[in-house]
Amino acid sequence: MKKLPYGISNYEELVKDNYYYVDKTKYIEKLENLPEKRIMFLRPRKFGKTLFTSTLENYYDLKKANKFEELYGDTYIGKNPTKLRNSYYILKFNFSGIDTTDEEATIRGFKNEVASSIKMFVEKYGLDFYINMQDEAENILDNLIKAFNIQKEEQKIYVIIDEYDHFANELLGFHTEEFKSLVSKNGKVRKWYEILKKGTESVIDRIFITGVAPITLDSLTSGFNISLDMTQDREFNEMMGFTEIELRKLMDEQNISKEKQEEIIPVMRENYDGYRFSIHAKEKIYNSNMCLYFLNNYVRFSEMPDQLIDMNIASDYNKLGKMLDLCKGKEREKVIEKTVSGEGIVSDIRQKFNPAIEFTEIDLVSMLFYLGYLTIAGEEFEKPELKIPNRVMKEIYSEYFLEILKKETDFEVSESNYNEITREIALEGKIDKIIEILQTYLKNLSNRDYMKFDEKYIKLIFFCIAMNLKIFRLKSEMEVQRKYPDILLIPKDRTKGYKGVMIEFKYLKKDEVGKLKEKQEEAKKQIEEYGEFEEIKELENIYKYTVVAVNDEIYIEKVN
Repeated sequence: MKKLPYGISNYEELVKDNYYYVDKTKYIEKLENLPEKRIMFLRPRKFGKTLFTSTLENYYDLKKANKFEELYGDTYIGKNPTKLRNSYYILKFNFSGIDTTDEEATIRGFKNEVASSIKMFVEKYGLDFYINMQDEAENILDNLIKAFNIQKEEQKIYVIIDEYDHFANELLGFHTEEFKSLVSKNGKVRKWYEILKKGTESVIDRIFITGVAPITLDSLTSGFNISLDMTQDREFNEMMGFTEIELRKLMDEQNISKEKQEEIIPVMRENYDGYRFSIHAKEKIYNSNMCLYFLNNYVRFSEMPDQLIDMNIASDYNKLGKMLDLCKGKEREKVIEKTVSGEGIVSDIRQKFNPAIEFTEIDLVSMLFYLGYLTIAGEEFEKPELKIPNRVMKEIYSEYFLEILKKETDFEVSESNYNEITREIALEGKIDKIIEILQTYLKNLSNRDYMKFDEKYIKLIFFCIAMNLKIFRLKSEMEVQRKYPDILLIPKDRTKGYKGVMIEFKYLKKDEVGKLKEKQEEAKKQIEEYGEFEEIKELENIYKYTVVAVNDEIYIEKVN
């Protein structure tokens, strides 16, 4: 049985140490057959980008020709090799991990990565080349290109750039002006890409660039306008991440029975699936790293992990939330409220961003797509309809929404608050504590802008609070988008006798308080109708409530 490749991003290590490889090598052939030689391909964090660049590196490296059968014999490309296999000098850069404390540190880190990668290139291929660390990054690259052209006549370089935008994203989120300086007309990064472009006129034949977002592209366009963005190309929708067929094959390799697969696939589908990167693509994609995290735990302990979000992934997504602040005020809040509440957003997806101009709503929606917070769920009038792809993203999204509320209200739900809420619902079937938290938010918000209050907004705040109650499975009318209870909290482990709750929300404006009883009866009638659903009738220990908000006052009634 092959090992699970959780955390493995080096292709040669993966093969030699007997890790399972989800074969994506048919895309090497597809890329090579394109008329374009310089490709830009973007995907969200932890989607297998680095492993794919390593797969390319090992395949095209002329130094690895004697290892071809060992590395690729069992793959598609091993059985269908292309004419360019093992024919390039590989020059690879990885711009993650650069210190972005300030502009000077960023420039230094960028140059060090360039110099370090070129040093490895020179040593690997036995070039006669001296790296002068007093030179700027663009000069080091320029001098290498000239030296290579003299020493390796008729030979070509394949440049691979992984995480091209990582340091730029960090800077843009925290030091916007310094970002603009680096990619401006006279900026160091822009000059470096100008040299890279110049190199394609002589020794650089192919370029493959990965990253998360096209945040630097508009700034670099005049300096580097030769790459084709394949991010939304239907033919490459499944090049990274797992299809469900690939996921099931991986489970078969781990000797997970078909019966067990039918138990865990729905959980993984709900939490990790749902990504579609082309409006024309038919297949939805699972986040590969999230799947490997889950299966790694499952194989070791024969049970699903308590935490369905890999903390390494959660931290990557959360720190990128800073970039969402580029879109200020009501536009940002409107987008976040619509998406978390389950509404689709019909919008074009920008292929380039100009950070010199404040983000518009379209820019923000596009950025959320690139970061993996939104995905293409359908189309309307030939435009993508974007929604949150899965539950993990919804949970991260909910935490971000609560962060916005925290700033607006100067109030935060503490860990002890969540513990009290969980205990009260699980042991007593009561919702007093969570409603108290909800009311605190409403009262603090009403001092600023109660005009935006409506039933959807009240449910949204409650939903985001409830997403953090880890022992419950949260279902809502917002999620399923059909006639369904507003909120249904079901204990994940029903063997412990924990209680659950069903809640129907209604909202009245302050001057409509006279309709309170009428609204309570309306909600009660709906609760009773939902109680007849087969899915709900089979549940035990479910306590039912109507919750009517009158502006920022809340009235609770228990339904027998």
